[in-house]
Amino acid sequence: MNFLKITQMKEQRGQVTIFIIIAVVLVLGIILFFLAREGIVFGGVPREFETVYGYYISCIEDEVKLGSLILGEQAGYIEVPAFSPGSVYMPFSSQLDFLGNPVPYWHYISGNNVVEEQVPGLDSIEQQLDEFVQERIVDCDFSQFVEQGYSVFLENNAVVESKIKESMIEAEVNQELSIYFGNNSYTTESHFISVDSSFGRLYETAKKIYDDFKETKFLEEYGVDIMRLYAPVDGTEITCSPMVWNIGSVRENLTQALETNIGFIKVKGNYYKIQNEDNNYFVHDVGDSVDMNVNFLYLREWPMKIEVWPSDGNVLQASPVGLEEGYGVLGFCYVPYHFVYDFGYPVLIQLYENDELFQFPVVVFINKNKPREAVSGESKVQPVPELCLYKNTKMKVYTSDFEGNPVQASISFECFDSSCSIGTSVIKNNDALLEADFPQCYNGFVVARAGGYETTKVLTSTIQEQEISVLMKKTYSHTIVIKKNGIDLTDKEYALVVFKKEQGETIINYPEKKEILLSEGQYQIKVYVYSQLNILLQGEPVSTCVDIPVSGVSSLFGQIEEKCFSYEVPDQEITTGISGGGNQLYYASESELETSNNIILDVSNFGVPTRVEELQINNNFAENSRINIFME
Repeated sequence: MNFLKITQMKEQRGQVTIFIIIAVVLVLGIILFFLAREGIVFGGVPREFETVYGYYISCIEDEVKLGSLILGEQAGYIEVPAFSPGSVYMPFSSQLDFLGNPVPYWHYISGNNVVEEQVPGLDSIEQQLDEFVQERIVDCDFSQFVEQGYSVFLENNAVVESKIKESMIEAEVNQELSIYFGNNSYTTESHFISVDSSFGRLYETAKKIYDDFKETKFLEEYGVDIMRLYAPVDGTEITCSPMVWNIGSVRENLTQALETNIGFIKVKGNYYKIQNEDNNYFVHDVGDSVDMNVNFLYLREWPMKIEVWPSDGNVLQASPVGLEEGYGVLGFCYVPYHFVYDFGYPVLIQLYENDELFQFPVVVFINKNKPREAVSGESKVQPVPELCLYKNTKMKVYTSDFEGNPVQASISFECFDSSCSIGTSVIKNNDALLEADFPQCYNGFVVARAGGYETTKVLTSTIQEQEISVLMKKTYSHTIVIKKNGIDLTDKEYALVVFKKEQGETIINYPEKKEILLSEGQYQIKVYVYSQLNILLQGEPVSTCVDIPVSGVSSLFGQIEEKCFSYEVPDQEITTGISGGGNQLYYASESELETSNNIILDVSNFGVPTRVEELQINNNFAENSRINIFME
């Protein structure tokens, strides 16, 4: 075979190869054309289902945003830790009431004088967000698409894994979604979303400020300065008259000073401008420049701890002293004073970026005129409880109402002071059932929560496998109406209303809040109606005598004379007091709750106190008088 023939054969083979490639491309193009015409898209959602699926994804995104909003408003908690009350000795509970919403303290002093921290770790925050989204996305409303002819089926069980990053929140959701339209269908179960969010940056900056607060005590340092500027602490006055301070007035001065000064505090950053060099006093450096808004807040209605030594009831008193022997010729006296304070109050620290907020409160405490002891190191975060890491007992939990109707509920398990989420009961075959592994615990509580139902706890031991039935009571929203002898309260009156039940109690400040959720059962209801008063406690005249050196030449021989001074304890004004109220046991039946919208509490009118003695009399009346209760 000569060279020319070999060359011709190679050219023919190359042409055949090109024709084969062109044919394959044409066939694939035709297949893709017909698939696209039928609405089928590789690697994505079929075109005719894109709107439905897009809504589902937006539903997940909305719940992630809502969860992060709640976490920011509640110091990194969606479900706040169990409430721990304060005491007369130390009035700080575990939560700060901010505009009617509970915000858990990151640092506070408990009622029994123990320093407590409850700082959520990022892993704990992510777990809370996972559970929140899991519980809520099953309620995504596809009714608008059903009206257009779609059939949509969403699996009740969802597993969410979120990751909070500096400028976004990512969430991976495993939940089966099936969409049908005509003869076509689409099913998918793995979904991924990413939401722009500053939550991660806000949280990390909040932790940095908190750790610095613990170590440097900068808020206590400001507090000491405020106390020394606005309250009598140390000093000497040239006078021969006793000096007297009313503790109530001292407290009011400090309250006003905190309201005025706390808001000026800044952390070093670029979110403000210093107009006057003197204002640099209020700028604190936490180590890095902060590029988001940071606000410090104190409100007068928040609890305050103030105790002063030495004191005489509600009065601080310093007596005059004559000068030492030999100096009496000068003929003057002086009054030295030194008072020791325990002084504590909350400060709410708020961080803003764009439209997002993260806030957490701390208790600032000055102990015997000195800032509390510094605590070095990072904050003690609350990790995922160890209890939740070892789930090895299989359990079946059925949730229903008292009529046997299945109730889809979120299930958690409590053992001593630990709590962990287990899952959600799913309605199938007219039963709401959760089959899951529980941690082992003797005498723990299975806790069921569902919208429209009272949170229910069932005592059980999870040492071995078993089935548990949880019966849940429906809750009904009612509007409270307070009357005194059948007459509505005036705009100068308010009431404190307590609904106490075996499961706990609800306290309402009326008329700021009027709505309450009630379930069937027996309540102890207490009402205290307060009216504006103008009772003046007259100041008490006091006389005291001291020995001082006599004036003139006689003082050289050590002669002294007695001088007596008279003064009055300052007047005190009482502006509010009980004018009505009562106490009553009441059983609310389900039929009664279901058919009514209002609960009317008609209490006795004791009259507005005009004398101090009547304050205690009315208080006794409120404890022993009956309440007329009506449902309508």
